[in-house]
Amino acid sequence: MDEPRESLKGVEQRLSSQLERRDKLLKESRDVISSCSRAIIDVHGGKKAEAAKELSQARRQLKSLRRIADGPVSRYLVSPETEFVEASAVYSLARGGGIPSRASLGTSPDAYLLGLLDTVGELKRMVLNSVMKGDIKRAKKFFGSMEMLYNECSPLAVFDHVVNGTRRKIDVARMLVDDARGLLTEEIRREQVTASMDRVSRKLGRSS
Repeated sequence: MDEPRESLKGVEQRLSSQLERRDKLLKESRDVISSCSRAIIDVHGGKKAEAAKELSQARRQLKSLRRIADGPVSRYLVSPETEFVEASAVYSLARGGGIPSRASLGTSPDAYLLGLLDTVGELKRMVLNSVMKGDIKRAKKFFGSMEMLYNECSPLAVFDHVVNGTRRKIDVARMLVDDARGLLTEEIRREQVTASMDRVSRKLGRSS
């Protein structure tokens, strides 16, 4: 019985190590998610410097967590990495940049895909904010990014059984894009009507 006893001791040690790393990942992942959430709030509030600090903090935390996230416990990094991808993309787009590459963010393929799909929702908010400020040009740019992300990600719905939640997020992204398109179209038409009325008013003013 010595051989299985020794084997089971090894199994116990390995499982105990996994449990400790899992607990650490879950606990510290919450800090990463909080930093990313604050970064997005800062971006929408126009606080770019504060957002950059939050993202930098999240990046450092993730780098530390990746050192212990090997094997079965690596799946616990998907959630915080997804939030990091979303916050990083929102920050970059708000500053007039593009979508960061997966290599630059250092995330897993799963987290990158899910994070970009979540970004579509934040972009709709940026479209709405731009429309409210009367900046249709900026709203169009954000909508273009929404459409691009949906178009690029939607073919990957076939991998829903591999990356859980992909199809659902793609369906949500489609609805968000359609909603934003309707809103933007209505606003553009309203501006066109207003501009047309202004031209008529100026002509009448000159002729009187």
